[in-house]
Amino acid sequence: MEFEASDLLRAKTRDDLIAIAGKKGISIEKTLQKLHYEAELRMLQSEMVSLQHWIAKHKKRVAIIFEGRDAAGKGGTIKRFKQYLNPRISRVVALTKPTAVEKGQWYFRRYIQVLPNPGELVFFDRSWYNRAVVEPVMGFCTQEEYDQFILQVPEFEHLLYEDNLRIIKFWFCISREEQEQRFTSRLKNPLKRWKYSPVDMEGQKRWDQYTHYKEEMFTKTHTNFCPWVIVEADSKKRARLESMRYVLSRFDYKGKGDSGATLQPDPNIVKQYYRSNPQVDI
Repeated sequence: MEFEASDLLRAKTRDDLIAIAGKKGISIEKTLQKLHYEAELRMLQSEMVSLQHWIAKHKKRVAIIFEGRDAAGKGGTIKRFKQYLNPRISRVVALTKPTAVEKGQWYFRRYIQVLPNPGELVFFDRSWYNRAVVEPVMGFCTQEEYDQFILQVPEFEHLLYEDNLRIIKFWFCISREEQEQRFTSRLKNPLKRWKYSPVDMEGQKRWDQYTHYKEEMFTKTHTNFCPWVIVEADSKKRARLESMRYVLSRFDYKGKGDSGATLQPDPNIVKQYYRSNPQVDI
């Protein structure tokens, strides 16, 4: 069964449409889920605007790092975070591979140059943690470079912490099956095909290597002052909403909660790293 033109003309409210759908046996569950998601997202985005005002007014520096396997939904989540923010005091950092000059410099130097200024919120679509997982798996760094990075990164982040830079580190966690489905979807969509690269293809082949280096990264760079936060991301929409809730829950800003949104994240979706916690991408 489908809605007829007369049904749409007769319905004056959303409740009228729902009642008509019930009488005619029309399934609207997915539509209602989408409407609920969009309503929740809009309220959380309103809270993000309030948070940004607070960050700007009090000259805070906030960096949110989004890491995860390819196709985990990092870019799409950042887009929703930033959609209504003032672009003058918020940025997305997505650095390309280092130049020949940058390769000869201290590894962290090019990231230091793009850290948030006072009053600014910066989203990292991947970060210095490229060297923790992607680079060793793909052979883009030497063992010596990797070992040096793993040794230095907690000290580097502690210096930033002592300098009052707030860092939130997300790892978006997806299953192997979900990643494969998303790769297939990208290849079929001409508007998203650019997202698929040979590195993505290798990522599926080297799944176990990624898992090994990911676990090493968690073990050696998860600290009290800069912990890893795991986001279960097989559902893109839930991952977006719950990661946004997590960020908002970490700050006491003026107008917090005025939107009516729930600001405490679902602990089944967002949780700090612990070795014993199950992860879908192992």
